[in-house]
Amino acid sequence: MIPQQVKLVDVGPRDGLQNEKQVVSPTHKIELVHRLQAAGLREIEVTSFVSPKWVPQMADNAQVMAGLERKPGVRYSVLTPNLQGFDAALPSKPDEIVVFGAASEAFSQRNINCGIEESVERFRPVVAAAHAQGIKVRCAISCALGCPYQGEVTPDEVERVVRLMKAIGVDHCGVADTIGVGTPRRVQAAMERALKHFPLAEVSGHFHDTYGQALANIYACLEMGLHTFDASVAGLGGCPYAKGATGNVATEDVLFMLNGLGIETGIDIDRLVDAAAFISNVLGRKPVSRSGNALLAKRAA
Repeated sequence: MIPQQVKLVDVGPRDGLQNEKQVVSPTHKIELVHRLQAAGLREIEVTSFVSPKWVPQMADNAQVMAGLERKPGVRYSVLTPNLQGFDAALPSKPDEIVVFGAASEAFSQRNINCGIEESVERFRPVVAAAHAQGIKVRCAISCALGCPYQGEVTPDEVERVVRLMKAIGVDHCGVADTIGVGTPRRVQAAMERALKHFPLAEVSGHFHDTYGQALANIYACLEMGLHTFDASVAGLGGCPYAKGATGNVATEDVLFMLNGLGIETGIDIDRLVDAAAFISNVLGRKPVSRSGNALLAKRAA
């Protein structure tokens, strides 16, 4: 079942950088996207159109999108939490928009003060508006393996949100281990529920490496034939619910594993490591990626 080709979606410019306290300039964000596409990334999550009151790091969203030198064959996605965000994003011509809902009722209530069903229903007009413009909609189901408030999240709870997302018309279902507590068999159980409602090509995994399980979880998904995964260059983005913990799995680490399995991605690991080093220098620290740091040390030697 292990696929011969895998598509990696780099979420570093959006999901990674939005968790950084240090303000990153639009110029550096644009340069990061350019370096990622030069390395061979064909799916890049660039920014989010949210209120700068809540996410000040993304206040330059339109400026960043306008500054991109778009490369043929590369798809640029943005997160839009509501219709207002979608309307703001539309002039920037995103290729895909991302909406999100939690699999945990406690998480939904604590973070957006409403239940899961109401939160997903809010996206119905966003999905309709996107489809009217010919734009694909990807959903992310957060806290699919665990929640910082309620603890374990069951496959039944995941499937409930999958059904709701399917009902409002989203095209692609991403299953996200937001706090990084998932382990391979539990991840497979959650993915099985998504695959009951979406085709294999339209299900993806998004794993955080808080407990060091991200690569094992991706391999467990590969065993099921899944071939689309989110990852973040240099491991950008901490985990806000586990102090000091790493967040998104590093794109370089995923790529190193895929290369070792003989799986084609179209991504040049050396150029990817260069992109990771670039943004890490901007942030004034080393990349989180183990393989990235090892390759940089090998070069230096």
